[in-house]
Amino acid sequence: MNSSRALPFESAAILGAGLMGRLLAASLAQAGCQVDVYEAGSAQAEGAAARVAAAMLAPLAESAVAPAPLVRMGHYALTRWPELLAPLAEPVFFQREGTLVLWHRQDAPEAARLARILQGTCDVVPELPAMQRVDGAEIAALEPTLGTRFAQGLFLPQEGQLDNRALLASLLASLQAHPNVRLHWQSPREPGDFRPGTAGQPDWVIDCRGLGAKPQWRALRGVRGEVIRVHAPEVKLTRPTRLVHPRYPLYIAPKPGDLYVIGATEIESEDMSPASVRSTLELLSAAYAVHSGFAEARIVEIATQCRPTLPDNLPDVQQPQPRVLQVNGLYRHGFMIAPAVLDIVLELLHGGRSPLAARFGLPGMQALPHHPCQDCQEAGTPA
Repeated sequence: MNSSRALPFESAAILGAGLMGRLLAASLAQAGCQVDVYEAGSAQAEGAAARVAAAMLAPLAESAVAPAPLVRMGHYALTRWPELLAPLAEPVFFQREGTLVLWHRQDAPEAARLARILQGTCDVVPELPAMQRVDGAEIAALEPTLGTRFAQGLFLPQEGQLDNRALLASLLASLQAHPNVRLHWQSPREPGDFRPGTAGQPDWVIDCRGLGAKPQWRALRGVRGEVIRVHAPEVKLTRPTRLVHPRYPLYIAPKPGDLYVIGATEIESEDMSPASVRSTLELLSAAYAVHSGFAEARIVEIATQCRPTLPDNLPDVQQPQPRVLQVNGLYRHGFMIAPAVLDIVLELLHGGRSPLAARFGLPGMQALPHHPCQDCQEAGTPA
């Protein structure tokens, strides 16, 4: 999707400055659109689910819990992310060194079940690089600091990750520097505050508020996640590593500066209270079981957040009224699928239809009920 292609409108208001809000604002501004961003919080995105995420780009690994459309979107994003990162004001850590999946001997049956699921995904989505079974020596070659701790594993080539907080900061810097963008912090807005397409109003309103949009999209629910960030100079893992476990499949994502993001928990709750002692102990104990160097790590942060989720756990784009779009439901796969959702929205804004949505197998996002040009004519303004 070429976001620099001329748009059939001149201005937009974006509600919410999380991941999707910032990506859309940057893309529309680059295409010559005048963009106003309204955010209830501050520029630091402290209320955004994207700030807490591990930002792993792992479509095959996530297929254990994600259906084929999300896997296809994630595979698409692996090559799209470098294009989105290239014009940003500040560099953002991005890698595609694959995902390593490990397990202890007692969890071999669960690992076998996972391997069958992943193989089924490769059969359904053949463009994915095939998973590789690795033995102890091959694991040690991939991650020397693990030594011979694990006898078997799976390696998922070409999967990746990025630094979520560096990305949010770089998008912010780019938006602040762009002459087409006006940023409004501590300025909560909802679609009903605008009359898009009328004099003095934006041509389009795009609602990217996540759970903040629940009053207008009542099917939304929050799914709680708990994540721990640690500084662990003794560990030296080089790629995201996952530990198979029947109760809490753990992930460890290494970030620049010897920082590691550790997570696993997923709770059907909108509770935003601090992490429990039980989940904290389980996460840290599981990380120590992967690498003993975590024993001397320093806990930097224990964070909780609720991810905006729709009943089918798939993202969606709706047009409740002419010139108003709602973009929501990225669930736990935000960074993995955000480029695909972004390009679907851009296609819909350009012409009212999205070939990409059809390619991914998302029938509900393939077309808008109102074509932008028809809306312009109905409003009596030039397209």
